[in-house]
Amino acid sequence: MSGLGGLNKSPKGVVLGLVQLQLPVVETKDDLLKQTDKVCEMVRKAKRFAAPIDLVVFPEYMLHGLSMDMSDEIMCEIDGPEVAKLKEVCIENDIWGCFSIMEYNPDGNPYNTGLIIDNHGDIKLNYRKLHPWTPVEPWEPGDLGLPVCEGPNGSTLGLAICHDGMFPEVSRELAYKGADVILRTAGYTKPIRHSWRITNQANAFCNLAYTASVAMCGSDGTNDSMGEGMIVGFDGVPLVEGTNRPDEIITGEVRPDLALEARTNWAVENNIYQLGHRGYVAVENGITDAPYTYMKDLQDGKYHLPWEDKIIYKDGQAYGFDAPRKK
Repeated sequence: MSGLGGLNKSPKGVVLGLVQLQLPVVETKDDLLKQTDKVCEMVRKAKRFAAPIDLVVFPEYMLHGLSMDMSDEIMCEIDGPEVAKLKEVCIENDIWGCFSIMEYNPDGNPYNTGLIIDNHGDIKLNYRKLHPWTPVEPWEPGDLGLPVCEGPNGSTLGLAICHDGMFPEVSRELAYKGADVILRTAGYTKPIRHSWRITNQANAFCNLAYTASVAMCGSDGTNDSMGEGMIVGFDGVPLVEGTNRPDEIITGEVRPDLALEARTNWAVENNIYQLGHRGYVAVENGITDAPYTYMKDLQDGKYHLPWEDKIIYKDGQAYGFDAPRKK
């Protein structure tokens, strides 16, 4: 159930709007400001399109496109004019927004940053992408961990950016911190569409969370982004799916209270609980150890694959980037 795409909102529901934004070409500061204005107008359109919308979600690269241009001129700052406009439009329309910027970093490559702004214009979540899509993306890996925040109507929101969603550990961490709605914003192109679908569904089911995911859409003359926004229920079943039409807004209602009901009442397949309580039928409260070698090795800084010495691509030089700036 999605309340007829969010047209009918239940008392405990959260109506989402996923914007399959047309992929832009942004080369100058003026282009950046014009694209910011386009995003603001799409916020207004979303509110006109479906008045009950609580949270509007824009794709990764919404202001910058897929050029991977790191020019200072088109980088943003948290206290800069672009973010100020995003705050203003959320206040103006009494709506929450999830937005994407490429954030200026004086100490290295820019960050790929996601912001969740509430209907009062306050930044509730500031996240820097943990897993840039190497070797294609040049962004500095995130250093703010995986935060969650209180969202509209009693929800708890987490954000995974594009490639983050391919790592089950990312969604598990967000759910472990309480997220019942996991947003995923992306710039993906069509070769990734199958992986996109199955990971959005798996991340929902494995964590008993809703996932709401949207990519850029259309062509910039070189890249063809796929759109295909989707909202998936906590049982892994898609509730709403978009097409590949640019600027289409996908809407639907999610029910965080039902996700919590499943998390507290399910026995079979309550996997996020059972991960830390292995075999509780045989052992009181289950075993709470970490039997996974890769977890221990990551913690100790010793992560090493059996075939690691044979891996070819370990930086971005084959994709036209300079050698890494940092050791």
